[in-house]
Amino acid sequence: MKVKPAYRDVHGILLLDKPQGLSSNQALQRAKRLFNARKAGHTGSLDPLATGLLPICFGEATKIAGYLLGARKAYAAECRLGATTTTDDAQGEFVQTRPLPALDDAVIEAAMAPLRGRITQTPPIYSALKQAGVPLYKRARRGEDVQAPPREVDVFRFDLIEREGADLRLHVECGSGTYVRSLARDLGEALGCGAHLTALRRLWVEPFREPIMWTLEQLGEIAAGGFEKLDALLLPTEQGLAALPTLALSSEQAVQLQQGKRYTQAVLVDCSLACALDTQGRLVALVEIDAAGEVRVRRGFTPVID
Repeated sequence: MKVKPAYRDVHGILLLDKPQGLSSNQALQRAKRLFNARKAGHTGSLDPLATGLLPICFGEATKIAGYLLGARKAYAAECRLGATTTTDDAQGEFVQTRPLPALDDAVIEAAMAPLRGRITQTPPIYSALKQAGVPLYKRARRGEDVQAPPREVDVFRFDLIEREGADLRLHVECGSGTYVRSLARDLGEALGCGAHLTALRRLWVEPFREPIMWTLEQLGEIAAGGFEKLDALLLPTEQGLAALPTLALSSEQAVQLQQGKRYTQAVLVDCSLACALDTQGRLVALVEIDAAGEVRVRRGFTPVID
């Protein structure tokens, strides 16, 4: 009988280049098996159609996944005008085709402008959003009448990069909860001809603006050399919080925070969230510092010893 190897305690962040055709969870499970990791989670789902950056958090780094979920993200997208689908992308069934109107860059820009900024967006009905605990896509597949509730999202950039016939290449930078599929759909409606997404690649997620990503194939090859070589690819948990201010702790303060205690520092800094680091620069806690200088733990961590 083959004995299943014991899972390892692995800590850090892997910048995975998700392949097309896999769900985010399927990609996560493959990476987790390659590392033989005990605990892992991803930050921000990508549709099976999409490729690109999917940060995978292992061990202690899973505690910051929620902060990365809300981070600003950038995408290279392609959409085709003149046809709509059930899923708002190329994986769905065609619903309607319409002729293209007379188009130039100015007309397209006028249609894109209202889709920037803080906007109200209706997510696709084929999405992982839940109603009464059931994902919308499951309800839609069962033939139920699904209505996705509109919500406010942030679109920081929505730019036309290139146009060739009915195909548009786009650059998108957006906040948490934004569906690029919905942007493509709404752009098509604004132009009067409909549209659907044909390709999507996530370029970066803050704070990983210039990510070095690893494919599952590359990871498989590296794994042949042992776990030490795989672990060398992981970024420290602290790097996922690089946008936050840091608070240097004394040895005594680090122990206090690890015990869940508060302390008051002499230098008054009013900060909603900061990374508290021990004397070796390791993450001890995410903390709040009020105007009186009192430091409170929001999320504690076990410092990872190299």
